Amino acid sequence: MNSRLVNENPIVYPKKQRRVRTDQSNTDEDIKDPEHSELTLEDLRVITKESVEVDDAKSYVRVTLTPTLPHCHVPHLIGLCIYAKLLKSLPTRFKVDVRVAPGSHATEAAVNKQLGDKERIAAAFESPYFVDLFN
Repeated sequence: MNSRLVNENPIVYPKKQRRVRTDQSNTDEDIKDPEHSELTLEDLRVITKESVEVDDAKSYVRVTLTPTLPHCHVPHLIGLCIYAKLLKSLPTRFKVDVRVAPGSHATEAAVNKQLGDKERIAAAFESPYFVDLFN
């Protein structure tokens, strides 16, 4: 944890009621914010129900994340954590796409390029730093 936070006082939103899951194989649904480990991405509205698109017929999932600040320094890590959680949770037939919301980040194009590069994602998943962060 950094001793100096970029967003020292983030807005924390109340959680919306979730639908009851019949499959409890993945009970740890919440992804923690890398900077504020006591808060989830849902608490900060980095991801919302509306930002998740699922097309079961086409085996496609897209998550659009909105960083809390336009100069947030961890959107690529957040995107990787979302990507990893989806790969762990979904059947292998699904194609996963994680993106930064248009106009929500200063380096949106660069982050989206990183999140769209399958070789970079594979390399990140092999990194001990990322594995520790994700776990």
